[in-house]
Amino acid sequence: MKLSSTGYLIKEGFKNVWNNRMMSLASVAVLISCLIITGAASLISLNVSSLIAAVGDDNELTVYLKYELSDTDSVKIGPQLKKIDNIEQCRYYSKEEAIKQYKDTLGNVYESMQGDGNPFGNAYKIRLTDLSKYKSTVKQIKQIDGVDSVSDRSEIAGKLTKLNYFVTLVGFWVVLVLGIVTLFIISNTIKITMYSRRFEISIMKSVGATNAFVRVPFVIEAMLIGLLAGLTASGILIALYNPVKDAASGIVNLIANSTIPVEQLWLPILVSMSVIGMIIGILGGLISITKYLRKEGGEILGW
Repeated sequence: MKLSSTGYLIKEGFKNVWNNRMMSLASVAVLISCLIITGAASLISLNVSSLIAAVGDDNELTVYLKYELSDTDSVKIGPQLKKIDNIEQCRYYSKEEAIKQYKDTLGNVYESMQGDGNPFGNAYKIRLTDLSKYKSTVKQIKQIDGVDSVSDRSEIAGKLTKLNYFVTLVGFWVVLVLGIVTLFIISNTIKITMYSRRFEISIMKSVGATNAFVRVPFVIEAMLIGLLAGLTASGILIALYNPVKDAASGIVNLIANSTIPVEQLWLPILVSMSVIGMIIGILGGLISITKYLRKEGGEILGW
């Protein structure tokens, strides 16, 4: 195929979409449905992971220091904690700050529990970067001189880690399976288009057209169908994102603050859906046209 004929073939691909608009519309509709399901599964997986991360961020640990440790020595432990790789945030929590939480509960007794009467020791509030490294991080913390104990959240950390792994794994397989199903459906839909135009393909092959010359317009057509479906599917997903999010937030309050804002997602959704649509369209077109390219002239028509 010569480069001079590229423009003609691309133009033919655009014309094919319009000339066969009913079949093109059917292909677009099928692909839109599959892309919406696949995109929705991906968005759910992303937001569940974000929700788990938000729960993990709220899962603060408390490092209790030895009661007899002075305020000066307690402050010196902060830099040692910050040196541990898995600690994301570290905040000093003085015994004065701790007793203030119980001011209303203690009433008149509160004043007598100031200074040396304070039953609390100094502490640190920390947040971990990776909850899966909970046990090893706690082990490092306990090795620091002056640390008395660490609040045990290992069970919660373990559950969050397992849930995050499960959601990621399920999300991957759902997207993969739906992607394969989408490719299968669109290739079969395009095969129907190919069958209705077998006379056209037969004539082109009979007059000596190369496989590339025959293939390109159909691939361009399939790519355009995929692009149109991808843009439409992304538009639907973006439009429905906030209403679905608001409805879910009414059931679970945590969702409102932990889901990913649509402002961060609309461009990735638009680009990914368009690219995936085009790729599926191209693959579907290539798979569909291969059958006819293996035959010559009248063979395509069964003569």
